Amino acid sequence: MSTVPNELRYTQDHEWVRDNGDGTVTVGITDHAQEALGDLVFVEIPEVGRSLAAGDACAVVESVKAASDVYSPLAGEVVEANEALSEAPERINEDPYGEGWIFRLALKDPADLDQLLNAEAYEQLLAEEEA
Repeated sequence: MSTVPNELRYTQDHEWVRDNGDGTVTVGITDHAQEALGDLVFVEIPEVGRSLAAGDACAVVESVKAASDVYSPLAGEVVEANEALSEAPERINEDPYGEGWIFRLALKDPADLDQLLNAEAYEQLLAEEEA
C-alpha cells in the first residue's frame, strides 16, 4: 500500500503538494505514482521563472517502462527546481515526499490549495482505481 502523508494535498494525476507556509508550495509525484512507474532513469525539471497555469504539463519523469508528464497542480511561477534529480532520478523512488521533490511554485492564489484533495480523499481515489 502506498504511503499518503496527512499533511500534504494531492491531485487526481498523483502529484503531491506541500504548503511551505510562505506563499510557495513544493511539488512532487506520489509514492503510488513512483511505484507504478518503476525505477526512474530520467527527470526533466521545469525552468525556474516559468509561469504555469493549473494543469500545465511542466516536467517529465521517465522510467524503463514509460515516460509520464508531471502537471502543475496550481497556478504560479516556478521559483526552484530540484537540480539533483538530473544526476539522481532514483531519489524520487527512494524518497518521493522528501529528497525526491520536483519543483517549488510561488502561488498565484494560495486559496487554490483548498481545491486539492486531502489525504483521505486521495486514499479513496487510490482505492477506486485499484477496484
